[in-house]
Amino acid sequence: MGLENSNSGNPIDSAPVPEDDFYSGAAERISWFMVGLGLTLTAGAWWKFGQLPALGFLGGGIVAFLNFHWLKSGVAGLADRVTHSGTSQSGKGIIFRFLLRYVLMGAVAYGILTSFPASLRGLFVGLFLPVGAIACEAAYETYAALVRKS
Repeated sequence: MGLENSNSGNPIDSAPVPEDDFYSGAAERISWFMVGLGLTLTAGAWWKFGQLPALGFLGGGIVAFLNFHWLKSGVAGLADRVTHSGTSQSGKGIIFRFLLRYVLMGAVAYGILTSFPASLRGLFVGLFLPVGAIACEAAYETYAALVRKS
């Protein structure tokens, strides 16, 4: 039994709902949280730990930022291919970007390990930047839900 509109008996169209607009902007907000956290934490790491760990963190944050965006576009491309809607991306391009993410992370880690071993910890911490951004998004959504209920 599907959802029906009580006025016409037709299935409910996917009319825009304000909550849908709010939640559809989560990926964009996470990107902005990543930029803000990355810059703030890089400055804090520079002050607390010095130049090399801070640059390692910045490098890890940049790799994490690119990884997040490539993963997001890869998932969107796969969804388009599965649903056959809109402009679909080539399967080879999706797989190439998927593998390129790991090659990029490995190359940056290798470069930092061989050139500046002191900044390797910063790189690994920077790779977790999306986790902090997602936590910020969760806190923001909680705050927005509580304000809406009031």
